[in-house]
Amino acid sequence: MNRSACSQECNGSFVIHQDRLPLPALLALAMAAFITILTEALPAGLLPLMAQSLTVSEALVGQLVTVYAIGSLLAAIPLTVVTQSWRRRPLLLIAISGFALVNMVTAVSDSYTVTLVARFFAGVFAGLLWALVAGYAARLVPEHLKGRAIAIAMAGTPIALSLGIPAGTFLGVVSGWRATFGLMSALTVVLVFWVIAKVPDFPGQARGKGGALRTVFTLPGIRPILFVTLVYVLAHNILYTYIAPFLVPVGIADRIDLVLLVFGVAALLGIWIVGVLIDRRLRELVLISTTLFALSSLALGMVDTVPTVVYVSVAVWGLAFGGSATLFQTALAKTAGDATDVAQSMMVTVWNIAIAGGGIVGGILLETFSVSAFPWSVLVLLVAALAVTGAARSYGFPSSK
Repeated sequence: MNRSACSQECNGSFVIHQDRLPLPALLALAMAAFITILTEALPAGLLPLMAQSLTVSEALVGQLVTVYAIGSLLAAIPLTVVTQSWRRRPLLLIAISGFALVNMVTAVSDSYTVTLVARFFAGVFAGLLWALVAGYAARLVPEHLKGRAIAIAMAGTPIALSLGIPAGTFLGVVSGWRATFGLMSALTVVLVFWVIAKVPDFPGQARGKGGALRTVFTLPGIRPILFVTLVYVLAHNILYTYIAPFLVPVGIADRIDLVLLVFGVAALLGIWIVGVLIDRRLRELVLISTTLFALSSLALGMVDTVPTVVYVSVAVWGLAFGGSATLFQTALAKTAGDATDVAQSMMVTVWNIAIAGGGIVGGILLETFSVSAFPWSVLVLLVAALAVTGAARSYGFPSSK
């Protein structure tokens, strides 16, 4: 029996197939990403309902998203370092099971304080899970399929943003927001058994073998990738967080659902394109993604009162952003090698800094200038991303061979 024909159970251990992807395992990781994003963003869609039920203001309910990001930001690096030597599947199961617990607590809690604490720990589990997913997907396949495997594992993110959150919001309106969180908890329990059945275990690394933080941070290419991720995601969140006020001058603020649907569908197309091409054209895809995002920002800045231009620009923006997480995580995994999990924990930290920064910077721009400043600020950040990507042709975003 040749290696490519050998099943995953061959000799009692997981065997990497040379010619095909282990879809059940990768789809389980995608489901984990889906639940993580849904848990993070759903309070934004259920804001009025949760505020009324918990008898607090909508602004305070909004902090349920903020405290989640803080939990991820604080936990990702230290938890990844501490658990570096742990076997991978038990660690993955701990992270996933954590979501079942915190979402159930959220579903039954009548206390804002208890809900806030549950959301913080949801962020902690998310920080751990995001540090695992890309490295886990990469270990399931040979080198020439790593990008595609990560793309499949990350597909849960745009699906959650484009379909999961609108569906969850609709369910919350029809059945109550508690039912939505309860359903997420039930889905997570199903995912636990799916992981046990279909996702193979891998050993951890001896403490220190995966690289100390300083050592990993100074590896050639790591810092350019993290910088590009920071400014790209910051640019995205400045615009995405404040998309509602941005649409007011255009006269389509009441169609924010349609605008976000256009963004989400385009994002799905983007991640599909990235999944097909990433293993051969990673550098080119990063440059194209950043350029398309910059062009959409330029269009929004120059013609920001014409609805058709806004819809088209949002579609181009979604197309560009859809596969961005996959691109950056794949670049980091290829650059970090054995230190992938530690490097990915840095990615989680940088990503959450950008999310928080988008809210802060966007708020300052909104109060100091107006929404008209958003596209130009985004454009400046994306030009910086293009410059660094262009310079990182040897390490980080190497030219295709």
